[in-house]
Amino acid sequence: MCLNIFLTGSRREVKNTMLKKIISGVTAAASACTIVLSTASGVIVNDAPAASTVSAASAPDSYHDDWLHVNENAEVVDMYGNPVWMTGVNWFGYNVGSQVFDGVWSANMHDCLDLIADHGFNLLRVPMSTEIILQWKNREPDPMIKVNAYTNPELVKTFDENGTPIEYMYSYDVWNKAVEWCRENGIKIMIDIHSASTNAAGHTYPLWYDDRFSTEDWLEALSWFCEQYKDDDTIIAIDLKNEPHGKPEEGKFAKWDDSKDLNNWKYAAERGAMACLEQNPNLLIMIEGIECYPDFSRGADWSTPSIDYAHYGEPSKIFGAWWGGNLRGVKDKPVDLGKYTKQIVYSPHDYGPLVYAQNWFHLEGESPNFTNYEFDTESLLKEYWRDSWAYLVEEKRYPLLMGEWGGFVDSKHDPSGANTQWLTLLRDYMIEKRIHHTFWCFNENSSDTGGLVYDNFGKWDDEKYEFVKPSLWQDENGKFISLDHTIPLGQNGITLTEFYGGAKPTDPKPTDPQPTTVKPTDPQPTTLENTTAPQPTGSSDRLWGDANEDKKVDLNDAVAVLQYAALPAKYPLSEEGGLNADVVDNGTSGITGKDALAIQMFDAHLITAKDWPMTGQQMAAIN
Repeated sequence: MCLNIFLTGSRREVKNTMLKKIISGVTAAASACTIVLSTASGVIVNDAPAASTVSAASAPDSYHDDWLHVNENAEVVDMYGNPVWMTGVNWFGYNVGSQVFDGVWSANMHDCLDLIADHGFNLLRVPMSTEIILQWKNREPDPMIKVNAYTNPELVKTFDENGTPIEYMYSYDVWNKAVEWCRENGIKIMIDIHSASTNAAGHTYPLWYDDRFSTEDWLEALSWFCEQYKDDDTIIAIDLKNEPHGKPEEGKFAKWDDSKDLNNWKYAAERGAMACLEQNPNLLIMIEGIECYPDFSRGADWSTPSIDYAHYGEPSKIFGAWWGGNLRGVKDKPVDLGKYTKQIVYSPHDYGPLVYAQNWFHLEGESPNFTNYEFDTESLLKEYWRDSWAYLVEEKRYPLLMGEWGGFVDSKHDPSGANTQWLTLLRDYMIEKRIHHTFWCFNENSSDTGGLVYDNFGKWDDEKYEFVKPSLWQDENGKFISLDHTIPLGQNGITLTEFYGGAKPTDPKPTDPQPTTVKPTDPQPTTLENTTAPQPTGSSDRLWGDANEDKKVDLNDAVAVLQYAALPAKYPLSEEGGLNADVVDNGTSGITGKDALAIQMFDAHLITAKDWPMTGQQMAAIN
């Protein structure tokens, strides 16, 4: 006998219902939920799903209005030209072989995403591999999936009569659940091609191709993924490749020039970006740097070794950097995307002395017990940051997103305080320059940095979080600001519309799809012709438009209607509020985005209260 569980209702209701059904087998279920579930366990995790069972991208909201672009001041802006600040976090697992986020072997995935939103991270950077994306494209089976069925019953397709998991969801379906839950929480997503092959050490390979997957495979994976989510503005950005690196003397290394050489990262990035933008021209394209760049003024070229043993002791003719952190080449040879230049964001990585004792830290003693260190913001800018990447924002050439930064801040791991000082200086510089960033990382299993959680992903590191919190986008009241115009960021956030007091009806930036905008030609209210309209429901003294029942009609009501239209279960309206909100085609079409648009038009003084309720034709006539 098998229990086929069809998941409906709220997450906690589902969990409670399922636990009642398997209560007699709780002990068996807990013991069966081993950390690594593979074919050897007898659990079905890797049956190649038929085409009909592989989830399509989760259905997006009705507006597709959250795509971002770059303006002439090198600011990332929304469709109305309002500057935004992406302040997020990394959560890895899909790149290392787990086939899911790490930590789902113990914690509930939905709970973790809820907490990420509640703590104010508006962007989730998700490392993946070319291999797993092509696996999904080709509907190949999962080799394993690291899921704890007892804490994640939503991710199990079938239990037996004792409550033991028989079949898990396919990893692509699990991923789409994550996309759905991020959308519900107002979190936007950026995927990062962390490596070609799925491997915990895959990031150490210097290039976007390896012995198993070619550049063409990488391009195929990018194109397919972007096509799948082209109508879903939950996924707003693609980091083309994590940390291209390598030194000339190592044989395999990434360079940056105008050639079409196989290892030329600039050329590869242009090809990778176009593979994405041809599917979705609204995506932000994150382009990382490389590791080494020649000092051409001193006669160096791409064959010059980083250490010249024939002249040992002399300054190197190669400018070094953290992997992916060297963007010197952009100054003279920027990535050329033609008409899509407005989608480029450069994305260096930066780390502190506990990861590696770089010479710009001027360290004495052994890690982590450094006896002395001499660096401050000005010295870091002069010796490394400015020429490597900071010039791009200081000269307003391009926006930056610090794709990885993080590390230990506690006295046990950082007894000298050197790492904490570096983190403080970088954090404050990013706040000052409004540099976008994704903190490394949520995971506790990052050995050289630690994470925001510990105790098997069960507890938040409050000390580290309080350190990061000032760098998260907040309003003057401490509310975290979503990158979504409709959905607030978790339980402690607000929408982008609320922050800006209502989007201005200016020329929209997205190229596909075009959102509906109102372009008034007359600032005076418009009186509508009395065409035949459905008989309004409710009382004659109804305050039309008052969706939240606060006895006034403003943009907060428009937000409430948009939230209800997108996620009615999560953002319900009261019976009276629903009647008030139904101002367009009253009683015939239900509550839709047209009602929200009409309320925005009222707030902009384009119509008056006496025009409600109205027909869709009447509203369209205002344009």
